[in-house]
Formats: sequence, C-alpha cells, structure tokens
Amino acid sequence: MTRLTIDNPVNPYTWNVQGKANEPITVAGLLDKARMILGAEVADIPVTWTLDEIYTRLEENAPRIAIIGGSWDHPAHVMDLWTVARSALSLWTHGAVPFYAAIPVLCDGTAQNTMGMSYSLQGRQAIAAMVVNHLEAQSYHGAFVIQSCDKQPFGVLCGLAHLDVIRRRRGEAPVMATFAPVHVLKGGTIPEKLRAELEAVAERAETMGLSNIAYDLRDAMAYILQCSSNTAFQGVLTRAVKEGVITHAQHKLYEQVLAVNTCDPAGGICAFHGTGNSSRDAMAGLGLVHPAVELLTVPPTREQVDECVSALLAIINKPQFSVSQLIRANIRNAIKIHSAAGGSTNLMMHIVAAMVYAGQPYSLYDVERVCQEHPIPDLFDYSLTQGRDIYALALQCGAGYSRGMETLIHELVEHGVPMDLDAPTITGATWRERLQDKRGLAASNVPDNPIILSTPRRPFSGVDVLRSNFFTSAVVKISGMPTAQLDEFDDKLAVVVYFQDEEEANQHLLDTRLAERWRADRMVDPAVLRQLYRHNGGSELPTDDYDALFREMIERRLLKVAVVIAGQGPEAYGMPEMFTPMQHINANRALQKLSVLLSDGRYSGVTYGAAIGHVTPEALSDGGILYLQTGDVVQLAFRKKRIDLLDDTALRHGRVRPAADGWQANRTQLAEARKRRMLARRRRIAAANRLTHCTDAAHGVVPLEVWEEAVENQAESGGEAGENRQHRIVSGTASLTVSQTDP
Repeated sequence: MTRLTIDNPVNPYTWNVQGKANEPITVAGLLDKARMILGAEVADIPVTWTLDEIYTRLEENAPRIAIIGGSWDHPAHVMDLWTVARSALSLWTHGAVPFYAAIPVLCDGTAQNTMGMSYSLQGRQAIAAMVVNHLEAQSYHGAFVIQSCDKQPFGVLCGLAHLDVIRRRRGEAPVMATFAPVHVLKGGTIPEKLRAELEAVAERAETMGLSNIAYDLRDAMAYILQCSSNTAFQGVLTRAVKEGVITHAQHKLYEQVLAVNTCDPAGGICAFHGTGNSSRDAMAGLGLVHPAVELLTVPPTREQVDECVSALLAIINKPQFSVSQLIRANIRNAIKIHSAAGGSTNLMMHIVAAMVYAGQPYSLYDVERVCQEHPIPDLFDYSLTQGRDIYALALQCGAGYSRGMETLIHELVEHGVPMDLDAPTITGATWRERLQDKRGLAASNVPDNPIILSTPRRPFSGVDVLRSNFFTSAVVKISGMPTAQLDEFDDKLAVVVYFQDEEEANQHLLDTRLAERWRADRMVDPAVLRQLYRHNGGSELPTDDYDALFREMIERRLLKVAVVIAGQGPEAYGMPEMFTPMQHINANRALQKLSVLLSDGRYSGVTYGAAIGHVTPEALSDGGILYLQTGDVVQLAFRKKRIDLLDDTALRHGRVRPAADGWQANRTQLAEARKRRMLARRRRIAAANRLTHCTDAAHGVVPLEVWEEAVENQAESGGEAGENRQHRIVSGTASLTVSQTDP
C-alpha cells in the first residue's frame, strides 16, 4: 500500500524518540473517543490505529494535522466535539495522523461593555502566538480549523501564515490548512407573552407623552432576537425605568426572558453580518474554505468533513496551496467580497494583519487601492427585520439555490469587477475552474427573498477610508448607510460632543434629557448655531432666540452632532469595540437622527448617522482626536471621504473653512491632562495583555516585530519596499520605519 507522506526531508520524528513515545497514546485516545462519540455513524470504520501503526506513520513523515477547535464556553464551539470526532477519523482514514488542539476564544458578545472588550483585539495576537507555539512544539504540518467568530478566524489564520513563512525560510514543508466555519446560529424569537407585555409598555409610554420610548421599543421588537439586539432593549428599557414607565424589577424580568430565548442550544455563529460572518466571507474569499462546509445551519456531516479532508490531503505536497500563498494569491478577491457584501468594519484591520503575518507589508491604503480599481457594487441585501439574515442565506445554500461566496464572485464578474479567477483554492482548483459548474451559481436562482443580488442595490458599497485635518485615517462602513441616510449627513456641519472614554459616553447617552442638557449648557456658540442652521438646510432664520432655534433644529433634524469617544485606541485601552454606545444611539430615535459617532476604538456595524472608527493616530499617540472639545464644529463630507475640523472664527462670519495648521496650540495643557488620565486608566488592563509595541490601526495593529519581518521579507525578495519612500508608523511607546507608499 502506498503511504501518504510529506515530500520534504525534514522530519523531527526521525530523531525525536520521545515524541514517538508520547504521541501515539494521544492519537489513539483521540480516535477511540471519536469512535465512541459517533457510535453507529462510524461502525463501518475498522480500528486500525494501533500504537505501532501510529509510530510507523510518525517515523515515515505522514502528514501530522492539528484539528484546531475552540473552548466550549464560546457559543460557536458548543458542537465542536462532533466535528472534532469526524475530522479525526477522516484524517486517519485518509492516511494522516490527527491531533486535537483547543484554543481559548473570547466571545465579543460576552465581553461587550466589560473589561473583556479591552482584551478582544489582543486576543487575535494571543491566538496567533498560541498557534505558532503549539504547531512548532508538536511539529504539525497543518491544520483542520473549526472556524468560529470574533478574533478566532483571523487569529488562527495569522498564526498559520506566519508559521508557513518561517517554515519555508528553514527549508521545511509549508503549512497547509483548511477552514471549516461553524454553522450559523438561528436567531431567537420573543415569546408572545413578552411581546404583548412590551407592546403594553409602548402604549403606556405613549399615554405619558413619551412617544420616542414607544417608537424605540417597537423598533427593537422588529429585529430577530440576538445578543446584539438585547443591548438595544437594554438601552430603551433603562430609559423607560428613568421615566417611570416601568419599574426596575420589570426591566430585569424582561431582560431575563429576552436573554434565555436568544441563543439556539446548538450554538453557532450569530446570524447577523458582524465580524463572525464577515470573517466567514473573507476566509472563503481567501480560498481557504471548502464549499461543502462554507454555509451550514447544522454541524458538518461525516461526508462533508470527508470532502474537506480529502481535498486538503490531495494538495498537501503542493506548496502553491500553502496558507501564506493562498492569502497572497486571493487577497484582492477577499477585499472585493468584503466590500460587495458590506462586511464588518473590523475586517479592515484583520485583512491587513493577515497579509503582514503572511510576510508582506500591507496597509489600509492597499485595501483602499484595491477597492478603487473598479467600482464595487452593493450586492448584499441583508436585513435583520425582513428575514434576510445569514441563517436565511445558509438555508438558501443548503437548498441548492445559492453557493455563497462562489455566487457573489460570479455576480461580481457579471458586473465587470475584475476578480483573480486563476488564484488557487484549498479545493485544488482555481476559482475559474470552480465556477465552471453553473448549478445554483447565479443569484437569480433564489426564488424568494434573495440576499446575494443579481441587480445591485446601488453602484457602491463597502468601507471607505476617510482623511482629515485632525487625523491621518479613519474608516466608515458606507454600505451600512442607505442612500437617504447618507444624504441626510453628507456635507453637513456637526457639533462635537467630546467624551474621554466609553464609560463617560454610555452614562450620558442613556440620559433621557441629553438634548435638553446640550441646549441648557449652550454647547455651541449662538453665532455658530445660526450658521449651522443655514448650512444644514435652513432658509430664513426663524428666530434669534437660542432655545427656540436649538429645539427647532432638533425637530427638523438640522442639528448634527459628532459624538467623539477618544482614549479607546490600541495602546490606550486595547481598542475595544464601541458597540454599546453605538446601540444606545441606535435605540434612541431622537438621538440617532442627529448623531455620527467618531472614535479611535473599533466598530463592527453602523449607527444611523455613521460610525467612524479606527482613527489614527490614536489619542494617546497625540492624534488630533486628543485635542477636540465639545463645541468644535466638523464638516462631514462622506462622498468626498473627508471630515475636517473648521475654523471657528471664520464660521461665526459664515465662512466654512478648515482649521489652520497649529489649531491645537492653545489646547496642550488639556491634552496632557487627558493623556495622564488615559495612562492611569490603562493600568486597569493586565500589563501582559496590553497592545503596546504594535502598528497603528491603518497597519493592522500587528506586533512591530511581525511588521519588521514582513518588510525584511519583501526587501529580500526584491519587492517594492526598497523603492518606495520611507514612512513611519508611530505607536505611543515605539516607532518603526517602514517602506510603504501610504497617502
């Protein structure tokens, strides 16, 4: 019998007697457990995993494949056990040696609004480091990755890509991997009894003259029940308690009923199109996911796992299919898929990080250039209120009407978007070869409620990169703003309301009288308020009375507010996601029509008026966001991809002019006081887990050493790094000269 072996002379097990003594019992134990777990399903598989046979495979350099799962305290990993069992038996049957290695996975839903959010992004680095450590220590050739959500997919990918680059440098076999995304979790349903009670609360609010609370509560009830929608309920119900509509005890009871009816017991990746499902899109676009398991509503079957394993082992000795090579070959496809699907803002960092870990300097500006090569249309009609969530897309795929990202690539090609169709994929075929099969390929095959479209919703989509006179870069998920909303905020002037951190912002954003407090505090100069009225759509000034004008501008939605949350960047506080303040704005009808949110923290989704994040330089690194203060005015120019701080004196006289260089000069004492507070606040985060000595958000927030290595790799290979101008990435405590053409 011909044995499957790695075509490389390096085999640590040739001389590692201890490994050949230790590992056979772990392999046999894994396979014995797999057979016990699956029972009758695998009764046809003979027990051939004797310790002698395992020893022989190790000695002969059979592929040693780590099955990388997650911790069972994450909802996406609830059903890992069965997928581990099926993949272990499949790997053994196909001639490989399977091992199981679990890694802890932080759940962003669980971490929201807690200190855990300051560890979330760092978790990507931690996972990457764990993957490298473990696969190096155990000498594994590759991985079968049970892909979940949050930072796990790109954390594992970065680790595998980095290791692939290192192994190649040492002359060893490249690292191969296939990713099997966890099934989609079906959204929950609000029990009818509770729905009736919440409707009664809304009616009570209306009788008390609190129509906004009634509207916001009904709006929250329109969404499928997810952990994310529960935050919206929390904000509305908190306001209802403050106004005396319900009691605190009622609030907590409603919260309990909503919570226990949210998640399906089988777990999975939540059905909203956040970082989890956007990562699913991107991994498929990078060619790392077998189509048999891309979009499922239940864990993969034995047959589906077999397809993935046999495809992986068929290309195990073909270096062009290694992890770093697939990333490099497919990066443009992944970016265009992410844009067309309107994916999570978070991926603007994760996609960049994957390329850097794969050995190539990359930045937000490279992503932007790919998106600017050709207009990328909006081909994703996703909705959490109209039955078009990712669970519905998975059902369409399961019924054979859609092929997920293959369908999206097909539609992009049909609309003239250049795709790298000759790039290889983990199936062993190129995209061009995969798309030859037309069954269920076109988006028009979906008979009802299509999510992937054959006719674009509009000619643009994705995440835009913004410039400014007070920041170098920021990002906004323009795909999350319908055209009417974009029109409502584009080319408008907005008053800055400044918060030094998320805690302060959350406290104020739940204030039911917030807009009235702004008026009473005269947050904007009277002369400036009159200019805002004229510029934002008013005609003849109706009154010189400040209070009356302020209220009329709110009523007519002519007052725009830039809610600024600073001190949330990677170095300052781990770059937590600003989901909670975003939801507090979304769940407040009056506030959402006025506000954009701007932060050096992260975002996944959007607010009504846009969530602008990933601001660089961050506040702690002396970025312009550090110097803003309440009452400043910025011009929102989304179609021009700019946000600029305006000259206050000129604005008082009716001239809209950007603030001149040096506008921060008289605010240095304020800035220094804020930085001292940030440094003191940072001590809440464990020192071992702080995101120091990393690149900024525009360059992926990767360890400086990883960036430096990528620059050296490119220089050694004769890439463009040595030909372009020098650019410095500054990270509070450290800086690194890089060779990258950044605008």
